[in-house]
Amino acid sequence: MLTTVDEVLDFIKDNDVKFIRLSFCDLLGRQKNISVMPDELPRAFEHGIPFDAHAISGFNDITKSDLLLVPDPTTLSVLPWRPQQGRVVRFYCSIKNPDGSVFWGDTREILKSVVNKFSQKGYTCMIGAECEFYLFKTDENGEPTTKPFDNGGYLDVSPLDKGENVRREICLCLEEMGIRPETSHHEQGPGQNEIDFKFSDAVNSADNLITFKQVVRSIAARNGLFASFAPKPLPGKSGSGLHINISLMKNGQNIFRLGEKEDSKIPESFVAGVLQKITEITAFLNPIPNSYERLGYFEAPKYVSWSYGNRSQLVRIPAAQKDRRRMELRSPDPATNPYLAFALIIGAGMYGIENNLELPESINVDLYSADESITGKLPRLPENLEEALRLAEKSDLVRSILNERVIERFVELKTKELKEYDRAEDKYGHFIENYFRVI
Repeated sequence: MLTTVDEVLDFIKDNDVKFIRLSFCDLLGRQKNISVMPDELPRAFEHGIPFDAHAISGFNDITKSDLLLVPDPTTLSVLPWRPQQGRVVRFYCSIKNPDGSVFWGDTREILKSVVNKFSQKGYTCMIGAECEFYLFKTDENGEPTTKPFDNGGYLDVSPLDKGENVRREICLCLEEMGIRPETSHHEQGPGQNEIDFKFSDAVNSADNLITFKQVVRSIAARNGLFASFAPKPLPGKSGSGLHINISLMKNGQNIFRLGEKEDSKIPESFVAGVLQKITEITAFLNPIPNSYERLGYFEAPKYVSWSYGNRSQLVRIPAAQKDRRRMELRSPDPATNPYLAFALIIGAGMYGIENNLELPESINVDLYSADESITGKLPRLPENLEEALRLAEKSDLVRSILNERVIERFVELKTKELKEYDRAEDKYGHFIENYFRVI
């Protein structure tokens, strides 16, 4: 990894780089970028490259429309699907105000701040994301359709699984970019796939997830396909989740273990904090109306509970040894902004540690078929985005992690979306028109 500005500038000169993409995310986690030529890069590092914040949904109004992108030199990646002569590289950027201060809507900086607070207590979160997606056919004009690329099912092989070559190409591309794929396979839904990559620290993991989605879309398009990360693109079929795996590190050792007397108190309190605060942060983890069509079906959770190995639970503790001991949070979906999602989940866990929360008893039953005598006693995830937004607005935890302007703008954007959704007579048509192509 290159770490200094001088190292980066030397790399640009020595590797025939002709175009440089300066990338960032809006409040909703959608990637944006500006391209500059190599001669502009020193200016970008020193002063930043200006852009119109008013044109980015949720950012400043037109009276304060100037913001600056300052590239992070440690995030340099060559884009392998672009030409090898006259290469294209990409940086993730900090977003600055004209006076050099951090912009209030820079969600990557929000995550950095939470990570720093957690590290001051002696802990580091390592995060691995398991992101599902669908591959769809395109029409004669190259526009997306809702026809799945194949009719394969979970772990099927060719010829039922037509996506194996696409997944292979995606994995090789990720590897070239320094992101190490670990497993890839066909998922339950027709045309549904999953590729898992190695865990990392929280900020790098969020960066990698944004990169992963771009790679999947780009490689799919190169193969004449469309990749959708929508939570529930096909009614009646499996939804796409973003399972977030978290382990806790202290003094370089993974301390994530439960039920081992004093050694397990910290991770137990962390999990307890996530369980207690999950309903308050759900609006950010499941941020579109379509998200709530996924929850409660096809192994997506509905109740606030935990267990070992049980995929009907909100939090699952997988069977794993040493460095791979972790918790798996199963409610988030790929529509989330990962910087906000990771910040809020870590914040909830930190709340649990600070307040010495006790982990409730595990519920090791199939919650999809369990009797009302069991499920009726369990807290539930919000039924819809409107309920989730109400809980988020009232949450002291959310206000302790996100600044007031982020909360205000996020709720404003989502309330507007909800009104448009409620007015639509054809809900699925509204989803296709407004979310299917952009999530």
